Amino acid sequence: MLEKLLRLAGVEKSEKKDVALVLSSGGARGLAHIGAIEVLEEQGYHVTSLAGCSMGALIGGVYAAGKLEEYREWMKGIDRKKMLELTDFSLSLNHLVKGDRIIEAIMEIVPDVAIEDLPIPYCAVATDWVTGREVIFRSGSLFEAIRASISLPTFYKPVQRGEMILIDGGVVNPIPLNRVVRHKGDLLVGVDVSGHDYKAQEDMKHELSKRRKNSKSLATQILNKLLPDNIDFNYYTMLSRTSSMMIRQNSKLMAQLTNPDILVDIQMSRYGSFDYDKSEKLIAIGRQKTLKAIYKYNQQNGRRTKNK
Repeated sequence: MLEKLLRLAGVEKSEKKDVALVLSSGGARGLAHIGAIEVLEEQGYHVTSLAGCSMGALIGGVYAAGKLEEYREWMKGIDRKKMLELTDFSLSLNHLVKGDRIIEAIMEIVPDVAIEDLPIPYCAVATDWVTGREVIFRSGSLFEAIRASISLPTFYKPVQRGEMILIDGGVVNPIPLNRVVRHKGDLLVGVDVSGHDYKAQEDMKHELSKRRKNSKSLATQILNKLLPDNIDFNYYTMLSRTSSMMIRQNSKLMAQLTNPDILVDIQMSRYGSFDYDKSEKLIAIGRQKTLKAIYKYNQQNGRRTKNK
């Protein structure tokens, strides 16, 4: 009777909204994690633990340190020129970029802290190149953990830790749903940005190619003569897409094994791993997809989604 009166008065029965949040790898697409976190908070969810891989480890770490809003504001100022300034190229045989400059820039916004001192239990996942095993950071320097987790093979310099050579955690566990700390009654929520909508990408590519071929511009016509039709099909794109497909398959298998309460599956067709200058657009996608996933979960469980 009391619950009925409360409902009539517009007051909902108290719901458990503690969340164990897991953020996937995905390069710049991981900026969508910011939008996901914002929507979770707006919908009244309380993140009580975090696990992340690669860009998910970075966004999760920044959030756990209480600096997500400052980081978002800083990202608004990142354009192609700024990206180049933050890229410390290397002549090494095993990487193109040292990766120190970008970490130092972020540390100006988010000072380093011991993981065990964060207000939210946090872990980051990396891969030991020597053994092929997963390495989980639950203590020690936050930025050492982040730097190891984002070490994209052949691009960023690997992190040496004892006898281990640490590279991107996405190689072994792109969405570490099995590594987050769980509390009784919490919801397991995963945000996966590792997927690409390849069909949509191909459709867009064919449409652009069609427009290029039908262009009346003399410069474009000359370009059509010089460029082969299959210029986008090369060694780099073959390796890049193959790697992405394997990572995506691993993330799907992890979701099947752990069965999260809410899985925000964000497959992108337009944005890639290095589109850091598109932060606000990527955040907006994260917001949209997360709100949709929460609405679906609430519909299935007889709950109400807040209007925003």
